[in-house]
Amino acid sequence: MTESGAKPTSRAEPGALDVPTDLSHGGVVEISGELRKLLADVFALYVKTKNFHWHMTGRHFRDYHLLLDEQAEQIFAMSDDVAERARKIGGTTIRSVGDIARNQRLADNDVEFMPPDEMMRELRDDNRALTHYLRATHEVCQKFDDVATASLIETWIDETERRTWFLAEVVTAV
Repeated sequence: MTESGAKPTSRAEPGALDVPTDLSHGGVVEISGELRKLLADVFALYVKTKNFHWHMTGRHFRDYHLLLDEQAEQIFAMSDDVAERARKIGGTTIRSVGDIARNQRLADNDVEFMPPDEMMRELRDDNRALTHYLRATHEVCQKFDDVATASLIETWIDETERRTWFLAEVVTAV
C-alpha cells in the first residue's frame, strides 16, 4: 500500500520495466502521452535556440549569442526531467529523432539566414507556445491528481515565461 492507502499498480507491458504507481492506467497513458509531446517540443526548441545561437550576427551579437546559449542550457536541462517523469509514472518517452519529428508541435527552422530580430521574435513566439502546451499538460495532470508532474510543470512554466519575457524585451528594443 502507498501512503495514500492506494494499492500500487503496474502499467508495464510484458518485458518492459515494471513501474509501480497509484495513478490509473488511463492517467499514465494520457499524462505520458502529453509528456512525450512536451519532450519533442523541448528538443525542437533546444535545437532552434542553438541554431540561432550559432548563426547570430549583428551589432548585438555577443549579448544575443550569450542569451541564447543560456536559454538553450535551461531548455536542455528540462528534457531529462520531462523524460524521467514519464518513466517514473510507468510511461514511455521518445526514442529517436524521427519520434521527435512525429510528436513536436513547434516548427523547425531551416532558413539559411535570418536577421537577429526575426530569430528573437520566433523564439519568443515558440516559448509562448510552449507555455500554452505546458498549461494544457498541467490540466491533464490535475484531472488525474498527478501533483508531482503538475508541480514540475509549474516550474517549467515559470522558466518558459522568463525566457519569453527576455526575448520580448529584446524584440521591443530592436
